[in-house]
Amino acid sequence: MRYENDWTSLNARPVPGWFEDAKLGIFIHWGLYSVPAFAPKGCYAEWYGCHCDAPKDSPIDRQYYDFQQKHYPGRTYADFVADFRAECFDAAEWIDLFERSGARYMNLVSKHHDGFCMYRSKYAPNWNSFDVGPHRDFCRELADACAGTPVRFGVYHSVYEWFHPLYLESPERYATEHLIPMLKELVTAYEPNTLFTDGEWEHPSAVWHSTDFLQWLYNDSPVRDVIVPNDRWGSETRGRLGGNLTTEYGWIGAADGSEVMIDRVAEECRGIGASFGFNRFEKPEDYLSPKALIDMFVDLIARGSNLLLNVGPTADGRIPVIMQERLEQLGAWLAVNGEAVYGSRKYAESADPDVAYTKKNVAVYAFLKTFPHGEKTLDAVPYAPGARAALLGCDAPVETFDAGGRLALRFPALVPSDLRGAYTWCVRLTGV
Repeated sequence: MRYENDWTSLNARPVPGWFEDAKLGIFIHWGLYSVPAFAPKGCYAEWYGCHCDAPKDSPIDRQYYDFQQKHYPGRTYADFVADFRAECFDAAEWIDLFERSGARYMNLVSKHHDGFCMYRSKYAPNWNSFDVGPHRDFCRELADACAGTPVRFGVYHSVYEWFHPLYLESPERYATEHLIPMLKELVTAYEPNTLFTDGEWEHPSAVWHSTDFLQWLYNDSPVRDVIVPNDRWGSETRGRLGGNLTTEYGWIGAADGSEVMIDRVAEECRGIGASFGFNRFEKPEDYLSPKALIDMFVDLIARGSNLLLNVGPTADGRIPVIMQERLEQLGAWLAVNGEAVYGSRKYAESADPDVAYTKKNVAVYAFLKTFPHGEKTLDAVPYAPGARAALLGCDAPVETFDAGGRLALRFPALVPSDLRGAYTWCVRLTGV
């Protein structure tokens, strides 16, 4: 079908099924802000460029400026392009890591709010990674590295730019003369499977001409059948209009503070730490532990959501070791429990915080956040006489019995070495 230039028609387009099946994506915030790699504790390092060149009223924002004056006196944010060399970047190594993490797609920040593009763009001459700095097209290198792997290539793209003169003069002219042509260039050249827009909050979608672009994207773009855009298309759209729904560190970010979520697959994006861009002042305790990361992931997929987990590489193109370790740990967990994750759907809400559920085909999966021992009643699963249970990553038998109409499990005596998994365990239920 062809979609019309209005939200009613555009919202009727379903999110392509591959996205709901994928469950895990990798976000990559990497750019000029990776050079100073600084943010006050709990803040975003990728916002460094907004604050570092002039003092702000907020004490938190002022810290960026003070850091710039202390460590880079006489320099501006734009000067960091000379230090952004990416000499250690290897696209194949990154994609191999993402594949081992179990991710099924990735989103590179092709342009953040500073306007610097991580690809060759005629709409950002001498302000992109091909013309200046490393003289490399990172979108092309990563898209090519994704080819032939399970990891789909996708992009993030900011709709606004802090300092673009046309935006400061006329946001609507900026949208029609700069933003939309740039988005079409990006989609046509690199054919991404996802398009995560951001920075939409300053104006309603009519100013951004969002429906003009989405009509083209859905009807005439080279990725019209597969691409998944998100819901960040104007100050009124989050949780209501667009493609998949987005939350950020658990917050939907709707302009009016409401939590309206239309019936569509959601995606939580967040860093392993508190920042998206690499903040070299974060300490180990500021990062999610493997247990916390996996439990959060389980809770998301039990709600029918995806996780877009961010890594913030260093300016020379390396993914910090603690981030690599978390991705490896998540991948090892998925190697055991992936059948309960990929392609699964929401089963039921759990009143027990230590249990979460998914379903796929004829099976229901119960994730247990505490080590399986003794007896466990599954609050959301009715008892059925023919119910059978199997603990993924373990060959020991699991008994089922009736506990007041609920399905209950009885585990044999186990030690950690009896199980191939860790952190959170999963039981496959059939006949329920």
